[in-house]
Amino acid sequence: IKQVTDRNGSVLVPTFAVGRTQEVQLIIEDYSRQNNWDVPVYLDGKAKEASAIHTAYPEHLKRNIQRRILHNESPFDSNIFQMVDSAKRHQIIEDKRSVVLAPAGMMNGGPVLTYFKEFCEDPKNAIVFVGYQAEGSFGRKIQRGVKEVPMEDDGKTRGYKVNMAVETIDCLSGHADFNQLLGYVKKLYPRP
Repeated sequence: IKQVTDRNGSVLVPTFAVGRTQEVQLIIEDYSRQNNWDVPVYLDGKAKEASAIHTAYPEHLKRNIQRRILHNESPFDSNIFQMVDSAKRHQIIEDKRSVVLAPAGMMNGGPVLTYFKEFCEDPKNAIVFVGYQAEGSFGRKIQRGVKEVPMEDDGKTRGYKVNMAVETIDCLSGHADFNQLLGYVKKLYPRP
């Protein structure tokens, strides 16, 4: 993300509104705080509402995040994050050097497609996948390297060239890994 924004590009991150968006927010907010990184990060769709739930119920989060929320330093409310509505999308698209977190995570609909159409043909931009892309999904096609995609534009279908960088971060799975599953089982009472 930093490499792309350093070259005045924009980064599109297709996210699932609940869970993955907040995980990405935590990573970006931590980096921003530690490195004085001041690139705007726009949240589109229901991400802000889902993040508000995390802030309202900090007891279900890790202790360090609980502490920050209880001291009015919620990483989800950081100034780096800006909420987007449909009227503001055009302005964000014109803004070079930004990060957009937008649903839907597999790109089968939602605001992410609006940004993709505007960002995909510029090689300065990038798309970063942080979630599983199911076989047959639009996101999987992009992830697999398709160079042109048909999409609707003003009621007509046109081909969009995919010139943007395509990256995948696999470590942000929405599923528990081996150690997390063992930790969960160890906490069960009575033990199975």
